[in-house]
Amino acid sequence: MDLDCSEEEEAFRAGLRAWLGEVLPKLPPPPDPSDWPGRRAYDCAWQRMLYDAGYAGLHWPADAGGRGATPTQHLIFLEETERAGAPYVGANFVGLLHAGPTIAAEGTEEQRRRWLPPILRGEEVWCQGFSEPEAGSDLAALRTAAVRDGDAYVVTGSKIWTSHAEVADWCELLVRTDPRAPRHRGISWLAMRMDAPGVTVRPLRTVAGSEEFAEVFLDEVRVPVAHRVGEENDGWRVTMVTLSFERGTAFVGEVVACRRTLGHIAAAARANGRWHDPVLRRRLGRLAAEFSVLWRLTQWNVSEAQRSGPGAVPGPGGSVFKLRYSHARQELYEAAAEVLGGGALDADEEWTNARLSSLSYTIAAGTSQIQKNIVAERILGLPKGP
Repeated sequence: MDLDCSEEEEAFRAGLRAWLGEVLPKLPPPPDPSDWPGRRAYDCAWQRMLYDAGYAGLHWPADAGGRGATPTQHLIFLEETERAGAPYVGANFVGLLHAGPTIAAEGTEEQRRRWLPPILRGEEVWCQGFSEPEAGSDLAALRTAAVRDGDAYVVTGSKIWTSHAEVADWCELLVRTDPRAPRHRGISWLAMRMDAPGVTVRPLRTVAGSEEFAEVFLDEVRVPVAHRVGEENDGWRVTMVTLSFERGTAFVGEVVACRRTLGHIAAAARANGRWHDPVLRRRLGRLAAEFSVLWRLTQWNVSEAQRSGPGAVPGPGGSVFKLRYSHARQELYEAAAEVLGGGALDADEEWTNARLSSLSYTIAAGTSQIQKNIVAERILGLPKGP
């Protein structure tokens, strides 16, 4: 594992820091968190700035419109933008981190030309249509049906927890194209327009009061066969590519943010006298070690990807990271509530939302139970469960 940056990578860091120092002070204030059309416009404008500066799709292959940067440079980019307080991908999350890399890895040349440039320029937003009311962790149980009718599929069913559906142009959609095949073999991966006739979006309000998720109802929606990524009934394999990207470096910036939050918690403990509690100090010290190790684990995963060559799909090490990070983040905000005491009830909205959202991390992007199965089977070589 290479934990040190080369001279070229440090030069990249310096150039990025200089650019961030120049552009961030000029950004307008972000919109209200509940204003999703405004947030889409804000996030897409930032994405366009990244594109014009050569930082969009930094680690994507050059022939997919990216810069072909090394995984280490991508890690530096995520670290520096988070430390500088730059906008996150926001509404562009699914397109940039899930659908786009999947299309780059699995799509035809025509599909890559059609969908990747608008994602990188912030012109089109994607949502994820994977989970269903009875197919979440057990994703292979999905029942949304796609029946072939000439040069199109007729899709009927529903999806839930569809990220950013209310402002999306496209959906990465999993459907069952062969109901007679074994569960994992009758699935296909489609790109569906969200304004197609028969698509109905119903926003879902989270415990934090936000509406970044939605239910999506599909009533005989026609999706061109040309919008299928991968072969028919090979969607499960394509989905594993998507989920590998989702669990790869998707949370890297958040590790940096958590380490910064931990520093704020320690400062608050010193200010209100809680720092004298040895049990609390040990708890914060252990969390500091946790996030330090998570950062090193990320570097290890990146080193592995770098050895695999440009455009490599992240390996199962991302599941190790996701499993531990989910619980560490929850513990971080439990510790924060302990330090703040009654003051936690009067904390600002941003802190409250972060604490509430931490509760979802052991479920989102694959439950902890699913991550344990992946680690057991693909890393430890244990037999699959019944």
